[in-house]
Amino acid sequence: MLRQLDNGILYMLLSALISALNGALTKILSQDMSALEVVFFRNLIGVGLILYALKHTPPTLFGGKISMLFMRGLFGFMAMILFFYTISVIPLGEAITLNKTSPFFVTILAFLLLGEKLSLRVAFALLIGFSGTVLITKPFGLEFSFVHVLGVLGGFFAAAAYTTIKKIKDVFDSRVIVLSFVTVGSVLPALLFLVAPYVSVPESMSFLFPEFVLPSTLWLWFLIAVMALISTLSQWLLTKAYSAKNLSVVGVISYTNIPFAIGFGWLLGDRFPDMLTFMGIVFIVVGGVLVSWKK
Repeated sequence: MLRQLDNGILYMLLSALISALNGALTKILSQDMSALEVVFFRNLIGVGLILYALKHTPPTLFGGKISMLFMRGLFGFMAMILFFYTISVIPLGEAITLNKTSPFFVTILAFLLLGEKLSLRVAFALLIGFSGTVLITKPFGLEFSFVHVLGVLGGFFAAAAYTTIKKIKDVFDSRVIVLSFVTVGSVLPALLFLVAPYVSVPESMSFLFPEFVLPSTLWLWFLIAVMALISTLSQWLLTKAYSAKNLSVVGVISYTNIPFAIGFGWLLGDRFPDMLTFMGIVFIVVGGVLVSWKK
């Protein structure tokens, strides 16, 4: 069991490192592409990879809740576009930390929609986690940013996607669930690109309706391909990590992608977190640990 746990920790550490690297690649790509384009190409490549996997090994579960499958794809797309957009605008470490609020929203949604119990310890963890979010967004002082709010909203949509998976994981093959996500994440950006020239939106929402510009250099195509491949690798490592028996320890290790992201962000020119932001990161990590730690 110890060896299995050690492997789980190793897999999660590698997944966290690659996840942070993926965020760094997204930030680099965002200098030449819109966040919506990054989402579009990342998911389009994902469609090809998943279809190949399904052709190689056909699914054994065929499901029946098509509407839930679509909702998983929609929530996943919203989580990804908000996450990628915040990466392009605010420091990488802050963007990933705000996305890490998703476990708190998962707990709340599971309590409201799935009837799961909410213990005093978990309620306290939620209070700590959301206090950390307040410290990062700084709503009562300087540096308040609507982008930070979008980052938290991305965490909410990620939680909604995870909660939807709980409802359909026993009736759909996991690859089909992922396929729904990458398919919706390809089709919706394509539609937004098509209507973009004909709509007028506030500046704060313009990231959803950018002009489509085909990447013009081999370097950009190379980065897109690498991002798609390492995203798939990160998901595989994540799956392997959660095959360990002690999920609470492995779940705690997942928060190491925050210091990895801060490091990558600093190398890319991000400012180092100030004291309030650093305290907020610590609060969110502590809250996440308490939520994930099982008795």
